[in-house]
Formats: sequence, structure tokens, C-alpha cells
Amino acid sequence: MSRSVVGCGAQGKTLAACLQDVARPQGRREGLCVPGSMSMGVSSLNRLFLTELYCLSWFIDVSESQGPGATLQSFSFNCSPYIPTLELLHVQPPTTFFNPPSLTRWQGTYVGKMTLSSSARLDALTVNHYELQLRFTCGNQVTEGRLSVNVQRDPNRDQCAGRFASPAGEIIQVRETVTPGTPLYTLLLPGQGAQMNITSAQDPPYFPGPFSIDGQGQLWAPSQGLKGQAQKVFQLQILVTFGQGRSCRGMLTVKVLPVSSSQVSFPQQAQNITIPENLVPGSKVAQVHARGFDVRYEIVSPVPCRLFSIARVDGVVRTTAPLELAQAPDAAVTRLRVKAFERLRPWDSAELDFQVDVQSVNRWPPRCLPALLATQIPETTPVGTFVNTFTCTDPDSPGSTLDYQLLFHSPASASSLCLRDGVLEVNDTLDCDAPGACLQHTASILVLDSGQPPMTTEVPVLVMVTPVNEFSPTCVSRTFRVREDARPHTLLGSVMGTDLDYPHDSIEYSISGGSAPFAVDSLNGEVHLLGPLDYEMQKSYRLTVLLTDHSQDQDPTCHRSGSCTITIEVEQDVNDHAPECEPPFQELTVYAHLGRSLEVTTVSCRVAQEPQRLAFSYRIVGGNSQSRFSLQGAVLVHNDLMLAPPWPEQSHTYELLIRVADAGPSTPHLSTTATVIVHIVPWRASTGATSIHRTTVPSRMTPLLVTDTEVFWQPEPWFVVVLTVTSALLLLGLGWFLSWLLRGLTQVLQTSSKPTQALLLNSIQGTKGSIEGFVEAPRMETPQAPSSVMSLHHFDGRAQDSREFPFFQTILHLGPLSLQTSSQYLCLPPDIHYLLFP
Repeated sequence: MSRSVVGCGAQGKTLAACLQDVARPQGRREGLCVPGSMSMGVSSLNRLFLTELYCLSWFIDVSESQGPGATLQSFSFNCSPYIPTLELLHVQPPTTFFNPPSLTRWQGTYVGKMTLSSSARLDALTVNHYELQLRFTCGNQVTEGRLSVNVQRDPNRDQCAGRFASPAGEIIQVRETVTPGTPLYTLLLPGQGAQMNITSAQDPPYFPGPFSIDGQGQLWAPSQGLKGQAQKVFQLQILVTFGQGRSCRGMLTVKVLPVSSSQVSFPQQAQNITIPENLVPGSKVAQVHARGFDVRYEIVSPVPCRLFSIARVDGVVRTTAPLELAQAPDAAVTRLRVKAFERLRPWDSAELDFQVDVQSVNRWPPRCLPALLATQIPETTPVGTFVNTFTCTDPDSPGSTLDYQLLFHSPASASSLCLRDGVLEVNDTLDCDAPGACLQHTASILVLDSGQPPMTTEVPVLVMVTPVNEFSPTCVSRTFRVREDARPHTLLGSVMGTDLDYPHDSIEYSISGGSAPFAVDSLNGEVHLLGPLDYEMQKSYRLTVLLTDHSQDQDPTCHRSGSCTITIEVEQDVNDHAPECEPPFQELTVYAHLGRSLEVTTVSCRVAQEPQRLAFSYRIVGGNSQSRFSLQGAVLVHNDLMLAPPWPEQSHTYELLIRVADAGPSTPHLSTTATVIVHIVPWRASTGATSIHRTTVPSRMTPLLVTDTEVFWQPEPWFVVVLTVTSALLLLGLGWFLSWLLRGLTQVLQTSSKPTQALLLNSIQGTKGSIEGFVEAPRMETPQAPSSVMSLHHFDGRAQDSREFPFFQTILHLGPLSLQTSSQYLCLPPDIHYLLFP
């Protein structure tokens, strides 16, 4: 195929001018380009001259009949005064069909070639397109480009081609010490489904045993091995059969090589070589030397080796690319394996491993991320915990070791943090349970590189230790004593809670459950009385005081609680129940002997709420006239001291009131009164015996005990002032009102002598009506009416007999008056006098 050529000649320049244009550095660009189109034949070698770099990637067409070693593309470069490099970065799809590009110097110009490898077997039916990414380096200028290889189908090609199809065949060299039955060679042919057979004779004694080949093209050594077959040559005819009746033949020649008596060796041991990173490409790094005849050298690892190369003859190792560690961090350490072998006997070889360390030239201080370490940790962080991590690198030498130093600022001698292997750790137990213990640690980390001269970077550090609520509050159980008659709001004592967390007094108090008449102050733990106590009902109380801490943790919702039990004992039994007598009322009839004493009855009293209270005092407080009765404890005794006549002949009744009071130490001394009615009947001879008739009142008729509690009120001073002013104003208003009322009454009295007229105060409606207030009775139309009217003028306010004025009456009624008829007269109840004021 051919395309129009627009190159240097089209621009009217000579070849030398074109090469000079190529030498001008253009910087790093994407796309390794030619200034125009090109012409490519399947067997011809085309040389392209890079004159400009502002164009697209190029394409080449290759026939699938091209075999191993065929040249695909040739490039010419002018890169003085540097030594250029041409690299094959990658192939898509991945394959081993392409050799690394070679670069040779020719007439002051570097010529690069792309060739097919020994394993190349192009097949357009399998893969018809390959993408090769190339990189050209000239000093500091790097250019990358893409080479597209299109594999063209060749329907007329011979399937067996190359050395295999030549008369001499493909030559294979193996040592006589090869392991029996191992694969020696793989025959690669395009297409699939080919069958391979060895058709030549393999008769002993020349052949130690038959060679074999399988369907994948692998040639296997005889099972007897090749020991003792040195210098022998075995020719094997191979028949390859394809589908559709097509086949071809080829030759494989196997040469057995003897084991050499003299071996190639390196006199020096493995060593490390250190070089600076500012070496230019082509600088000498080291030189290796091996014993042997006509020795050649090559680098066998890494392959490809883009940073170093070795001269095949003298073994001088040189740099082939810039060693700037900032752009190529992997160049810091390179492990090279050099192979030395005899030129005529390449199997006689030796290998030497050595390491090339590229040392950075110190130009930049270390760079750390993050540039500031700021964090907070709880006080319970265990020793050895990572506080924070950061990463520092040296731009001059990314893989170099850095030195770290921790410098404290506040507090100056803190030991709670440490720096270990570039990691900030907790070094000591942190504590926030003392005033000022929770500190803000400020420090800095000094990072030093290993360059010359050393350069440093300072990383500020800020670590805040936060409090943690670790401990629960506690208190000591206590016992308080209170009098039974203690007033509400009486202070009984205080619950002293303690907390090991700081601040130590951040405790709230409360009583857990129960309905006891006590309360605890939530802030200071003081226990107060809320209501009255009753020693008889309950002598002691057990309260659970709950303690809850607060403001002792970074999390405001984190609280701990504890509790303790306090006992409140009610002491000094205060007498608050009066005695009750059974029965409270007795009535007895006693037939008394004259001059003798007689036990009348026994007063039985007790306190139902306090059955243990038995001490009472008894005293007659009423009804004991003539001191006829006395008390001997609770026994009522009648004393008849009349020894001489006259003796009483009539019975006599005494109503005795007996006061029963507490006699114990408790105060106040409450009392009750029992009533005993005694009927004394004098003794007569007719009376056979002294007898007492009793009449008692059932206990359910117990007299009502009224307890008068005097409550006084002591107002505030301001209220007294307000009340005084208000009272004074009220009195002034009342005086004014009374004076006005008196003036009105005086005027009424002055006009009372004038003739009065009867006024109808309320109209009569229906059969019933209601009249309230002062009502004047109507006059009777009689001749005596005038005199009656005149007599009213001289009325002195006293009630008059109705019989004196049968037809005219002046009445006074406070309340409703009923109308009995529909006439104009009022019907009033009889025999009642009323006064009517005009």
C-alpha cells in the first residue's frame, strides 16, 4: 500500500536540515508524530524523520506472513548532546510478539527499530490490530506516541514459513545434561487445529531414543535423555497437517552441546553502589568484570531496564534516563542482575547481583500531611493509644528515612505524650479529676531529613484532654433524730455526697420513691421535714437518697448515680392523744351506811393509740358538794362522816365530774372528763344490805372531745401599714355616711307635723300580692276620720289600742303582707298592732 509523502523533501529541505529540525527540543507532548503520511511495504524498511511534533498518531499495515525478526518500523532521531532512549511501554492486546525497540547510532543520528520477536506468529483471523505505546526520551524532553499495527490477511502465504520451512530448518541447541522428557522447543504456527508428526526415522544407535511432538507444537526430549550425545546433530522432519487437505513440512535441527570445563565467573561479590540523583543520562555508574574467554555482558533483570544499561564488551554500567526522585520515586533503589557469558558459548554464563541506590540531593525540606495536628482525646485513653498520625515525605528523596523530635510548649515538661516511630501516642495516664488537670497540650514535631545539609519542617500539635465521667457519686448512710412535735420545714441534717470526678460537688440529690413526709434539697443535700409526725404511728423512717452527678463529661447527657440510706428516728413521745374513759358516763344508786366509807366505782381510762401509757391522775373537779366523795387512785369513795343525829332521811343525788389527765413525762398533759351521777339513799333498818345500782352509758356515746388549736397570724410590716390606711379611709367614709343619714332624718322629723296623705304603695294585681316595707293603712270614709287624722298628728310613737280607733289603725309590719281580696283594703292578722311611719 502507498500513501502520498509530505516530508522534508516537500518542504524543500535537505536531509541534514531535517535532522537538525528534529534535534530542537519541543518538550513533553502526547503523540509521537510525523509531519505527513508515509508509505509502508511488507518487506521494505522505511525510515521516518521526526521534523515536527504537531500531528496525529500513525498507522502501519503488516502482513500476517511476516515472521520473527521482521522490521515493522524504523525511526531516526537527532538528540545531541544527550543519549536518547526509546521504550515500548505496553501493547494492547497484551502479547509478546513485539521486541523492545532497539536504538543504534548511525552517522550522528540515532535509529530506532520495531521488530517482531521470535515468538511472533501473526494471524489476522485471531488478532488484526495492535496498539503499541512508545516513549522517546531526549535529555529532559519526553515524548510519547501510539503506533497502530494493522495485521493484513494473506490468503496465499505458506503456512510453514521462516526457518522452520527452510532446508536447514530451525536450529535448537541444548546441553547434554538436559532433563529427560522435558520440553525443548515450541513450534508456533498460525491457525488452529493443526496436527504435527515427526516423519523422519529415529533409529538407534544414533538416536538415544525417539523425540516426540504434541498437538501444541512442543518438542519433548527422549525419555532416555541426551547424556553422552554431545556434538551430535539430530534432524527431525515435521509434517504439519491443516484442515481442508492442506499441509506443509518443516525441519527441526537439534544440536547437543557439551558441558564446558571452564566456566565464566565474577571475582567480586555483590555490592551496593550509591549515586546522586543529579547524574545526567550516560554517566558511568559502575563497571563489572568476569573471568572467561571473550565474555559478553547483558542485564537480565529488570527487563526492560529503563534507567541503566551495560556495555556488552567492557561491562560499564551507565545511566540511560534522568534519576530525579521527585518524578521517578521508584528510581531510589534498583537491583540489577548482570549476566556474563562467552560469545561463542552463551550457555557458559554467570550472574552478578548488585544494588544501585540513588541518593537525593537535598533541596527541599520535608512535607507533612496534615500540616497541623489538632485533636481531642478522653482522659481514659489507655497508654500506647495512637493520638494522631501524619505522613511526611522528602521531595528530594521520597523513600528516605526521616527523623522526628517532639518539643513541648505548654506544659513545658509534659510526659503524657510521646512520639514513637513518627506516631504520636499517649505516654502516661491522663487525669481530669483534679483542678487544672485537664490540660491543653501544645507542642510541635520537628521533622529532619537525611540530606546534606539537613532540612527541617515543624508540625504544630494541639491536643485537648476531655473529661470522662468515670466514677459514681457515693454518700455515707446516716441517722437523724427529730422530735415528734417538730414543725414543718425543720432541718434534720445533710447528706454529704462525694464524687471522685471533677468538679467534685456537681451532685443532685433526690429521694427515691416512697411517700414519707421528708424532702431533700437537690443542691446541698439538706433533709427537711414536710409534715407532722406521729410517734405512735411510725417511730422511724428509712429513706433512699439518690445522688446523680452532672457536668463531669464531654457528653452532657452522660450521668452516673449512686445512693445511700438515711434513717430518721422520731424521738420523745409527745402526748397528742387524750385519755378515754370506759364508760364515759355512769349513774349509780348507793345505799350508804351512816358513818362509814363506801367504794362507789372505779374509773377505767386508757389511751387507745398508746396502750402502753398507763399513768394517769384523777381529780374531782365538780359536783362534790360537802366533800362527800374522794378518789383513791381511780377508785371513787363515798365518805359519810355524820356520826350523830340528825341523820338525813331523804336521798340525795350528786353529779360528779372527774378529770383524768396524763401523769407521765410526755407533754403536753391532755385530759378528759368522766361523768358519774351518784344517788345516795340513806340506810334504813328495812334495807337488808347495802347495794349499788349502776347505770352506764355505752361507749358509743362517748362525749365529743373538742380540741381548740389557737393559730395566730403575724403579717408583714407593709401589710400592717396598708391595713391601717385602708381602715382610716373606711372610718372616714362611714362617718360621712352617718352624718348624711342624720341630716336626712332631721328633715323628716321637721316635716312630720304636716298633714299626711295616704299613699298607695303597691297596686293590687290578681288575688294575691306582696307588700314589703312600710305600709300605711287606708282610711275609712266615716265621720270620725278627721279626728283620727288629727290624732295622728299628735302620735307619740307608742302603740295604741285598736279598740280606741276601730276604723283607723296605724300599723308597722316588717315583711310581706297578703292581700286577701281585690278591694283597696289590707287584711291584716288580728290582735297585732302595727306602726306606720309616713
